[in-house]
Amino acid sequence: MVNATPDLGDQIEDCPELHPGPRPRQTPLAGVVLTDAELDHTLGIARLREAAGGVDVLATAPVRRALLDGLHLGDVLGPYTTLRWRGLDAEPMPLGEGSPLTVSAVPVSAKRPRYAAGMEADVAGGDAWVVALRLTDRETGGSLLYAPALAAWPDAFQRAAAEADCVIVDGTFWDDEEPRRSRFSTRTATGMGHLPIDGPGGTAKRLAELPGRCLYTHLNNTNPLADPAAPQYEALAGLGLEVAADGMVIEL
Repeated sequence: MVNATPDLGDQIEDCPELHPGPRPRQTPLAGVVLTDAELDHTLGIARLREAAGGVDVLATAPVRRALLDGLHLGDVLGPYTTLRWRGLDAEPMPLGEGSPLTVSAVPVSAKRPRYAAGMEADVAGGDAWVVALRLTDRETGGSLLYAPALAAWPDAFQRAAAEADCVIVDGTFWDDEEPRRSRFSTRTATGMGHLPIDGPGGTAKRLAELPGRCLYTHLNNTNPLADPAAPQYEALAGLGLEVAADGMVIEL
């Protein structure tokens, strides 16, 4: 699973392939791959505490340090289950033993979660605080690039996006002023670490130029795309872009 949100239990319930069994406390969920250390993407790991065989957690070095030293996740879950930490970097690595899938990281931002703001400079980790994931099926050759948080569009991300068969990216805000206009923040979308979809510097035009299938995810509830009847859907469709839906299955 990519990221472990607080509603991870509901996600498992909605996906029969992830239901527990057949043995007591057994789960087919082998592990979690993290794109960052934000609470919204990591608190769900605690809900896997009763996994009898332990859980693999793939993360970059600064994300791992934040969760172990900032949230003390290892200390909290140690009495319940085993977290097996595996590194995540630019080199493709198998998702699991015998798996045809490989995963690698494309750094996209140095934005740290607020609880990790005071960590020492030597564990700052540069741009590896937030990464996009490049997933490749070695049997079919199909590839996917997943970036639920995108504060910038670096050259390495552009290259990875141009090579991918499918790109799923940050669609948190429709435009840059949305957070301030909605009055829940004094910062713009980019100031909060999310490139907007529309407007100058928006991602829609960049995605429209890519050869692969492109979809938006991670929508904030203020985003007009949260309403499937919104006219913004038509604007995206005109560019050949989509919005990912719950339960959607994409085959590569």
